[in-house]
Amino acid sequence: MLRWARAWRVLRGKLGASSSRCSAVPVAFSSSRSSGQENAETRPLPLSYNLLDGEATLPAIVFLHGLFGSKTNFNSIAKAMVQRTGRRVLTVDARNHGDSPHSPDASYEAMSQDLQGLLPQLGLVPCVLVGHSMGGKTAMLLALQRPDVVERLVVVDISPVGTTPGSYLGRYIAAMKAVDIPEKVPHSQARKLVDEQLSTAVKDPAIRRFLLTNLVEVDGRFSWRVNLETLAQHLDKILTFPQQLESYSGPTLFLTGGNSGYVQPSHHSEIRRLFPQAQIQTVPNAGHWVHSDKPQDFMDAVSSFLA
Repeated sequence: MLRWARAWRVLRGKLGASSSRCSAVPVAFSSSRSSGQENAETRPLPLSYNLLDGEATLPAIVFLHGLFGSKTNFNSIAKAMVQRTGRRVLTVDARNHGDSPHSPDASYEAMSQDLQGLLPQLGLVPCVLVGHSMGGKTAMLLALQRPDVVERLVVVDISPVGTTPGSYLGRYIAAMKAVDIPEKVPHSQARKLVDEQLSTAVKDPAIRRFLLTNLVEVDGRFSWRVNLETLAQHLDKILTFPQQLESYSGPTLFLTGGNSGYVQPSHHSEIRRLFPQAQIQTVPNAGHWVHSDKPQDFMDAVSSFLA
């Protein structure tokens, strides 16, 4: 069976020259607003990030990826947005994803606290927060808890309502955990073997390619860098959204995929209750991964929202 627990960690020091590593001091950050569900013991983790330079007088753009993703999902878009807007652009690995540390706590409260630790350290408060799917829920919660941190908000194909289309994700996690690869096989062959083994549970080749971005090799052994055990245990919470009483009054854009079912018309009332300035815009012919399916339309929408 594929070793997926922690072997990936040795890779964390091997980032490219353009990447910066955060060495956040684990200090508690209190929220100005509470959902009533926060764990008082939550401490920020030192997240892995990449910060592209730009005009320091403009609020930076911060991209937050979705479940099974990483900061590299936004590499091309981040570079393009620096050119388009002149702003600094930050991409971040959420806890239990990419090169960030693993933790048994996968709650949105914890992910919000991580950003409350990182963003002030980088001098990026307030910022433009752009979150996709799981990252969109983290972005929404941070804006609701700490509106002073978020100058404006972009939520990509997710809503502050339970995620019904996510019911298949448990099968994906189980399939990833069950993968079996012999030792000392070439990386290309390993990817092919994993792709074949995942194909019974994950029918879409594009989704398999996305999941395979988490496959890493350490000393001849392959492992998953995403923390499958914790994600499996907390999947139900990841598919929900913490109940909130307060609203965020800043400018907000909900950007949905025309071919996606994640944001339903029945969600609009809750969106407008929590985000009274929300605009809801649909990108035609895009699925759940709007930024990947229609990158130009995605960047046009975000750029127009910032203008």
